[in-house]
Amino acid sequence: MIKWGVIGAGGIAFRRTIPEGITKAKNSRLIAVMDVRKEPVNEIIKKYNVKGYYSDDEILNDKDIEAVYIATPAYLHHEQAIKAIRAGKHVLVEKPISLTVEEGEEIVKEARKNNRKLGVGLMMRFHRHHLEFKDMVEKGELGKPVLGRAQLSCWYPPIENAWRQIPEKGGGGSLMDMGSHCIDLLEFIFNTKVKEVMCFAERVVHNYPVEDSAVMSVIFENGALGVVDSFFSIPDHGSKNRLELYGTKGSILAEGTIGQSPGGNAFAYLSKEVGGYDAQQNRDIGEGRKIDVEPYNTYQAEIEAFSESIMEDKKPPVSGEEGVWNQKILISAYKSARTGKKVILK
Repeated sequence: MIKWGVIGAGGIAFRRTIPEGITKAKNSRLIAVMDVRKEPVNEIIKKYNVKGYYSDDEILNDKDIEAVYIATPAYLHHEQAIKAIRAGKHVLVEKPISLTVEEGEEIVKEARKNNRKLGVGLMMRFHRHHLEFKDMVEKGELGKPVLGRAQLSCWYPPIENAWRQIPEKGGGGSLMDMGSHCIDLLEFIFNTKVKEVMCFAERVVHNYPVEDSAVMSVIFENGALGVVDSFFSIPDHGSKNRLELYGTKGSILAEGTIGQSPGGNAFAYLSKEVGGYDAQQNRDIGEGRKIDVEPYNTYQAEIEAFSESIMEDKKPPVSGEEGVWNQKILISAYKSARTGKKVILK
């Protein structure tokens, strides 16, 4: 049983990771939470009968805590992760791992130096549908991957002091916040890395200084193409958060699996053999096969998997190195958006 502390008890930690993840995980126990705001701390300590702190140093001095989940604004991740590791804690930090690639690499180096586990909160890998898609691709059911498209959008109007709308605090807008999950998911399912990236990042609707609309196109090392579209400017009910995977044997099409919930629907339109050229381009192969999985909360799965990596002394399921790579893709995408040119990743 791994004993957890939380730095940044509001936001995603308050809404999801604490109630659905840490307190429900079979191999984890919530010990304490910390936030500079008293309201979320007081509510959590009352509900779960845990300790509450109001500074980093206080919670990191708690010797009962073995692992720390960092869910603060992105600009704080570097300092807090380094401090937590030096305090002897294993660290699961929300994405992005840091504002810059260099800061992320420093966190990774510190974790290695102190022999601490370091993970990054790209929790959509743990969705049961996504794990099933990955297995289907690995078995060759999709054939050679040709295209992956991942969409995650919401309506996020200007809000005073919202750190995701401030470049110095969040590092970017819709692409940084939601596109990060999407591109990681495509790499995960296709089991390949991004090789080249082009991007458009614009303010189409809202007037804050980060982008509210972004489209990123990539070429993967396995030759497949990828598209990520992430928007803060589309109403929630209008965005179906689609995941589309195409290959030489057909397609896997999902709706609602990308997001914070374990639900969604998916269908496979696959053929074991592909015939010759059809001038009529007949696309009628029926309704497809529904892909059924047993839903499992993604936050619970994330916490259980990271705790298991500590208990069994194995690589975290989403490592610090993978978090740095994810940030490198995003930084390259923003460079492409600024210059209008493609960027080759190294």
